[in-house]
Amino acid sequence: MSRHRLDTTGLLCPLPVIRTQERIKDLEPGDILEVLASDPGAKHDIPSWCRVHGHVLLATSANDDQFQFRIEVRGR
Repeated sequence: MSRHRLDTTGLLCPLPVIRTQERIKDLEPGDILEVLASDPGAKHDIPSWCRVHGHVLLATSANDDQFQFRIEVRGR
């Protein structure tokens, strides 16, 4: 298991989800991806994307105008 980070701060919908999807393609099952986003839509879009694609959303947090998501990669 490896930890990875993706900063999508400043990108607007749908780019945070698209960049998350692109990054996860390079990871192995069990890896953890931390995604940072500033687009308020990401707080709904990324959890929904995880459910649809079978990845596990381990944690979410918000701090000022930034959202953070920790995703465990399952099958690709």
